[in-house]
Amino acid sequence: MLIIAGLGNPGKEYENTRHNAGFMVMDALAEKIGADISEKKHKALCGKSVIGGEKVVLMKPQTYMNSSGESIRAAADYYKVDPEDILI
Repeated sequence: MLIIAGLGNPGKEYENTRHNAGFMVMDALAEKIGADISEKKHKALCGKSVIGGEKVVLMKPQTYMNSSGESIRAAADYYKVDPEDILI
């Protein structure tokens, strides 16, 4: 399993700004693979899918960019994902 996280900041004031480039990448990836990133879990919006036969968790942490590690760490611990299997 892989975790793929796009970093950004929650809130209307950051929508469609450079601060949310990671969120925009996650939205584009989710659309391409038919995933839904709307489940609220691990202080993030999450979705699950499969890419190239590999299970993936897509994440958009909602903790603001500087604290996104809290969210990603919670997911990594929950799914027992090693650091080398986390893509930011």
